[in-house]
Amino acid sequence: MLPNISGPAAAGRLAETILEALRDASDAPEVPIATSIGIALSPDDADDRQSLMSHADVALYRAKKEGRGTYRFFEAKMGAEVRDRRQLDHDLRLAISRDELWLAYQPQLDIRHGKVVGFEALVRWRSPSRGEISPGVFIPVAEETGAILQIGDWVLKEACREAASWKMPLKVAVNVSAVQLHNASFAQELHQILIETGLSAKRLEIEITETALVRDLNRTLATLRQVKALGVEIAMDDFGTGYSSLSNLRAFPFDRIKIDRSFIKQVNSNQQAATIVRAVLGLGKGLGLPVIAEGVETDEELRFLQEESCDEVQGYLLGRPASIDSFRQYTHLEAGLPPAASDKRVANG
Repeated sequence: MLPNISGPAAAGRLAETILEALRDASDAPEVPIATSIGIALSPDDADDRQSLMSHADVALYRAKKEGRGTYRFFEAKMGAEVRDRRQLDHDLRLAISRDELWLAYQPQLDIRHGKVVGFEALVRWRSPSRGEISPGVFIPVAEETGAILQIGDWVLKEACREAASWKMPLKVAVNVSAVQLHNASFAQELHQILIETGLSAKRLEIEITETALVRDLNRTLATLRQVKALGVEIAMDDFGTGYSSLSNLRAFPFDRIKIDRSFIKQVNSNQQAATIVRAVLGLGKGLGLPVIAEGVETDEELRFLQEESCDEVQGYLLGRPASIDSFRQYTHLEAGLPPAASDKRVANG
């Protein structure tokens, strides 16, 4: 790209110029153009075109991994990381056919009535060679490579199939990525899943983040309106961590707000976090949108949310993600205390 370059410093200055120009060129300042740059130098990194491009691509992946909006130079040690990532991608694409994926469920509790009202379905991967792999590791890879479409489809089918078998008509919430939402046939495929599994649409809730919204506002809005027409509920996940929460709440057909766990864990130690949580709860009440707080881990956090009239909660204090068989006392009224009595005891700390 740049012949006769004087050295790494000049390449870095060019990268900074490109990043700055693209930031200035964005039509919507609140939705900046996401840019990442990888740099490889000849002859230090390679002396042929193909190898140089390959090394620059490796550096580009590092720039993306470290937060985007930046640039990185190629380093020889990056090669091993890229090879591992490619192997991870390969193994991930085979995970479904090999029955390595499974769903963990985390209960969601209605504070006012002291009852479990639903579960969030969370995908997990147990690899024979790697062991348990964190979603924080494999989900970003799946989204970047497109494998998330196949995985997301499996998660929706499995969660709906499982929920349809419950004796109690509890809701099930499923996370949906931006890649899925921008698939033109997403709503149609979702409708087909509901028909095949027999799950009532009103018992399904899809959770999306604000990051998923801003990638393509018009396309996402059209898709969500189609989803809403099916009778499926829509929750804004990780509320408060995105770009323009208030405008998104007004523009999109949300049924529920989920307060991000980063605020909940600070409500008793950080006055600003407590104020934000109170503001979100007030906003939800004013808009007629129930609010669910995620990441509740202590009695003090739960007590704060009770006092502030939060609608629903989920977190380790109420139940860690586990196989759905662990919660049959709620899904089938089996083996344990009746849900109302058991849940009230938890809700009251």
